[in-house]
Amino acid sequence: MRKSGGRQARIAKRGAQEQEHNPAPIGPLGGQYKPLSDSEVETIYATALQILDELGMGEVPEGLKAQCLSKGAYINTHGRLSFPPDFTHKIVDSAAKTITLHGRDPARSIEVGGQSVHFGTGGAAVQTLDLDTGLYRPSTLTDLYDFTRLQDTLPNVSWFTRCCVATDVPDNFDLDINTVYALLRGTTKPVATSFFLPEFIEPVCNMLDIAGSDTGTFRQRPWVFAHISPVISPLRYGEDAVDVTLECMRLGLPLNCITAAQSGATAPATLAGFLASSLAETLASLIMVNVYEPGYPMIFSNWPLVIDLRTGAFSGAGGETAVMNAASAQIINWLGLPSGVASSMSDAKAPDAQMGMEKGITALAAGLAGGNMIHESSGMMASLLGASFEAFLIDDEMHSLIYRTLRGVEVTPETLGVQAIKDAVLGEGHFLGGQHTLDAMERDYFYPTLSDRNDPKTWGDLGAETMWDKANARAKELLMRPDPAYLDPTADREIRKRFNILLD
Repeated sequence: MRKSGGRQARIAKRGAQEQEHNPAPIGPLGGQYKPLSDSEVETIYATALQILDELGMGEVPEGLKAQCLSKGAYINTHGRLSFPPDFTHKIVDSAAKTITLHGRDPARSIEVGGQSVHFGTGGAAVQTLDLDTGLYRPSTLTDLYDFTRLQDTLPNVSWFTRCCVATDVPDNFDLDINTVYALLRGTTKPVATSFFLPEFIEPVCNMLDIAGSDTGTFRQRPWVFAHISPVISPLRYGEDAVDVTLECMRLGLPLNCITAAQSGATAPATLAGFLASSLAETLASLIMVNVYEPGYPMIFSNWPLVIDLRTGAFSGAGGETAVMNAASAQIINWLGLPSGVASSMSDAKAPDAQMGMEKGITALAAGLAGGNMIHESSGMMASLLGASFEAFLIDDEMHSLIYRTLRGVEVTPETLGVQAIKDAVLGEGHFLGGQHTLDAMERDYFYPTLSDRNDPKTWGDLGAETMWDKANARAKELLMRPDPAYLDPTADREIRKRFNILLD
């Protein structure tokens, strides 16, 4: 028996039930793909502990050295700061296992930990793919704001890290304050930024306090977290980054501590050696944070990156990138820590088969492995040198397909549908229009908007648009919308009075 009401009624019902019956909800569980056996994970972890014990860390700031020594670290025969295995075990045990990343809108906050998967952004692209010319040009503050408000409309970007650098702003405090201001103006999702110097952080927090929120001041519920790389590969601390980390902790900003070693350059070229060395470095970041405050909110972001050993150029994609970031997610989840890895860093400069191939394989591998926060996964092109508005939209649709894949197959009496099979076989001889089919249509299937499913003739008659054509038109449409008005005008005037805000 066919459902009454026709197609329009079904579309209206689908819209009303979108949240309840989303076929590809964000935050599904990963962990189905395990490139390493359990014994291999244990061996890599044991090797990382050996590296930290026998080799340790160099260039340690004096304050951090004293703090670590007071907790049980020691200076080895090479004059480097070493951490005994039991010391590192205790740090891992005391570290935060789940973290809430707050949105300015509480409904957009996310829980990070376990094997839940969230795609988000990252990067510091110095070029933007122009919507009109299709060519790269230097990124601007206006681009950053436009990227911020564009992604604000995309359901599969769980948090937003500034994806490009405003090259038209001086590389000093003005860059830090204007970067965060653009995020403040353009979205209510959790956001992340980075800081050049520790003295820049408190003024930025003061600006965010002025902005305020319905749930209290920024410092009571911080919705900005900090991207920091306190370890410089191979195996030494960066003094400025350590100072930035400690100042962020003093002010209560959650941390995303990133190790981004590169194979054959700052880490071993072998995949296993890379994973052990990079894990040791990220554990050194965890130690640095937890010797001061056990359980402080920190994302354990170990991003294995690859260079093309023929040229020395960074490569953002490929099978090695896919498997190593998946393995990194597996190891971090085995440790029980909130994990961060990277994907979709396509080397392609143009919207072509290379872009789709590279983005798809790396993003799916990271998701299937259960990476909690999959960075760089939206909008990035040209080996992280470029960002694209169209790619943001296409990646968002790709992530829906991945979320649907991770959701898997629900096996219940209802989904097995024995009665529906009987009704079809003994009745009309097909399943089209049956209630069981219509219910599954609303609940189990994702319907893309940019991918084309028409037959070749219809596609041609409609203008033979490519996915990139559709994404270009859609991006322009979204950017024509008014400012989202997330910042109260009174607060905006006060912020502009106190700081050199350059965004019109």
